[in-house]
Amino acid sequence: MVSEFFTGVRLLLRGVGRYVRSPKLILLGLIPAVLSLLLFGGLFTLLFVYVDELSATVTWFADDWAESLRSSVRLFAGIALVGVSGLFAVLSFTAVTLLIGDPFYEAISKAVEDDFGGVPDAVDLPWHQELRRSVFDALRLLGVSLMIAIPLFAGGFIPVVGQTVIPVLGAFVGGWFLALELVAVAFNRRGQRLPDRRVALRQHRASALGFGVAVFCCFLIPFGAVLIMPAAVAGGTLLARRSLGLPIEK
Repeated sequence: MVSEFFTGVRLLLRGVGRYVRSPKLILLGLIPAVLSLLLFGGLFTLLFVYVDELSATVTWFADDWAESLRSSVRLFAGIALVGVSGLFAVLSFTAVTLLIGDPFYEAISKAVEDDFGGVPDAVDLPWHQELRRSVFDALRLLGVSLMIAIPLFAGGFIPVVGQTVIPVLGAFVGGWFLALELVAVAFNRRGQRLPDRRVALRQHRASALGFGVAVFCCFLIPFGAVLIMPAAVAGGTLLARRSLGLPIEK
């Protein structure tokens, strides 16, 4: 499992290598990522401006507590809010960026597939139908990730555990959902939907987690999401091919 985990990490590195060798792909990939960054940057600015008020709102039960205890609880609440918002932002950033940049990332993914003979049985759907399916799948993923983010938020209140175990758990949960999102372009090309992605990646869970966790950690670096997103799509295409039993070596 450890070997498979690092195989997933190497798939991201191969995506980075494939990406940086093509200036055209770099330009194509940056445009939608920058647009998403501006959107999420504005939302996170609002979060930091109002984090104190939000912490007080979610810890209403501590209004009558001693000041030192109330301040401690609200500090943990603020950390938990920022942490869970970061987890949800990473997941939703990927979904939103893939929707905005569908034509761009389709070109990147196709270029990777063409290196290994292309997809002879590719399904060519009308753009409006493809967009509707992509939006629906993205919303389903975000809904599930939000349901998982809520207990992680609650766990953030636990001293020590909330600041150590919960972030690691969040990285693995977030990594799994990122892997599901980033293989979407390749699976959609074959007419396969979210349930098909789940089945395929579960059979290669360790490598999918390695790939997803590596992407998740890169996304936490300032501007990492913008720079890595196109390479993550390329790596996700390799992960999709590997999960479907297709060659990824020339």
